[in-house]
Amino acid sequence: MRSRIVFRRPAFWRLPASRACLLAVLAFVCANSRADAGQSASDLAALPIEQLLAMEVSSASKFVQKVSEAPSAVSIITAADIKAFGWRTLADALRSVRGLHASYDRNYDYVGARGFLRPGDYNTRFLLLVDGKRLNDGVYDQASVGTEFMVDLDLVERIEYVSGPGSSIYGANAFFGVINVITRRATDIPGARASVEAGSHGARKVRASYGLITGSAEWLLSATSYRERGGNLYFPEFDIPGSGDGIARRLDHDRADSVFIKGAAGPFSLSIAHNERSKGMPTASFSQVFGDPRSQTVDTQSMVDLGYRSRLAADTELSVRLDWGRYDYDGEYAYDAAPLGLNRDGSRSRWWGGEAKLVSTRISGHKIVAGTEYRRDVRRDQFNYDVNPYALLLDDRRTGNRHAVYLQDEITLRDDLLLNAGLRHDRTSSSGGIVNPRMALIYKATPATTLKAAYGKAYREPNAYERYYALSDTGGQKANPDLRSERIRSVELIAEQQLAADTRITAAVFRNSVTDLISQTSDPADGLLVFRNLSHATAYGAEFEAEKAWARGARLRTSYSWQRAVDRVTGAELVNSPRHLGKLNLTAPFYRSWRAGLEAQYVSARRSLQGRAPSYWLGNLTVSSVRLAPGLEIGASLYNVFDRRYSDPGAEEHVQDLIAQNGRTFRVKLSYAF
Repeated sequence: MRSRIVFRRPAFWRLPASRACLLAVLAFVCANSRADAGQSASDLAALPIEQLLAMEVSSASKFVQKVSEAPSAVSIITAADIKAFGWRTLADALRSVRGLHASYDRNYDYVGARGFLRPGDYNTRFLLLVDGKRLNDGVYDQASVGTEFMVDLDLVERIEYVSGPGSSIYGANAFFGVINVITRRATDIPGARASVEAGSHGARKVRASYGLITGSAEWLLSATSYRERGGNLYFPEFDIPGSGDGIARRLDHDRADSVFIKGAAGPFSLSIAHNERSKGMPTASFSQVFGDPRSQTVDTQSMVDLGYRSRLAADTELSVRLDWGRYDYDGEYAYDAAPLGLNRDGSRSRWWGGEAKLVSTRISGHKIVAGTEYRRDVRRDQFNYDVNPYALLLDDRRTGNRHAVYLQDEITLRDDLLLNAGLRHDRTSSSGGIVNPRMALIYKATPATTLKAAYGKAYREPNAYERYYALSDTGGQKANPDLRSERIRSVELIAEQQLAADTRITAAVFRNSVTDLISQTSDPADGLLVFRNLSHATAYGAEFEAEKAWARGARLRTSYSWQRAVDRVTGAELVNSPRHLGKLNLTAPFYRSWRAGLEAQYVSARRSLQGRAPSYWLGNLTVSSVRLAPGLEIGASLYNVFDRRYSDPGAEEHVQDLIAQNGRTFRVKLSYAF
């Protein structure tokens, strides 16, 4: 994944303990099944816009508030959206959000915001949360948004994306935005449910869940298994004499298995998640031999979160959480066709931590949130070795910790005017202390018009991989322990206008200024990759979004973003930074219980490392029935309907300047509530 390499581990399904856990859940489902053909209460497709505006979010300020009162422009993706548009991964869903774009290098999905998507970055500039719990790991600070994400999208109640710097409340990695995935509860999907899927390139998936409610306690158990054989891919860079025909045959395989458990009883809550994913690498990245089936990466992630929430008084609430996390990366890289040419690379990350938070409205006109966080990274290990003969090339073992205190106040200046002000101090063992503020003025000009002005700062600390990974060999990398933290200043003006009960528009203009931007580059002196604080960059632009709901259940959301991100030293546009983004999502009932979801996306041309990636537009179509029979639902999706040819820019580790993406593909899904 990162540098160049993977310890070959059995897939999740082949691990006895993992298989036993999955089979136990399936057996539990079958033994305790009961009829339940009703629709989920979270299906928001038919709600008018005025009700959606009144929806409450918790990600912007760490307390519940209306969307219109949040100190930023919050985008919400609902369970109904996920179903209507057939999104398979978190990355698919985020592609529909205004101002975001994504790339895929045939191994991982990467998300960019407002013109920034740096080569070699593993989504470190986004903070990824599940039910408010941080998931970014301890070695790479990676936000996993592809098939390696720990939660099946069928279990997602909604996704809240808070754009802009969020370090004043969340600390490191809340640089361009915060992604909070809110999962469903047993009350949302009670009883036994199962689904099966099949699609292009041998894709198949099975999921089973059971929601149990007993008195004041509730439990949701779910298990998912996904397999994809992968299609044959042609790379003209390898279509040369002596290197084959440039076709990677069945090397794009993907296997992922996950278990998710969520429970609550009185003031206590518990979440347990585990995911194990292995992915073939067809691109021969990091100077590998092309076409070798041994090349793959394996990502294993686990998390346990125990929470407690209680009211100390009518106007004061206390929340406490303790968590433990694990992330293992293993890579297996082939540098010779013979067995001797195998290299293994990986990392081991373990951490534990906790947070205590108070939310109080005791002082009239103030809603105050105050808290403290602590995280101890007990392992930040990176290793690399040749297999035969054995030669240890990297053995880097580190620990670390971070502590923070934060305070935020939502002040009611007048009935029509709010001031949201926050401040957080973080101290880490490797970078010392840093303070980040945020302020937002929210003016309710009329009952239908809200204006917001926001200013904030955020930071991203260099991770262990960027600082300490060192492998002085072909396709290797150099360490740079002197890396400094990235900083960002952001100014944004937002206008939200409700034109009628069923229509609203949102407009925003922004300017982001980034200093000490960390970028991966190739050192011309030795050809090795290295991370450096290369430049200062500025991004500015404007976004426009319109939403409309019709009485019979049709919904439309469309957006346009204009953005320009440039290096302040050279004046050049940043790599993988499209100037224009267009999004359209339309869902509507069309026959009895059938619903159609149409999605269109436009991405303008982008700079690549060696040239340019042409502009493209895509169309996706999903049709689904919520009551094909009692308890039975079916959905079918066609992706890239018009079979467009398009590519995403590659990073320094790729021979390919542009990496071709999938043409037309399909998926069929069958779900049943027992």
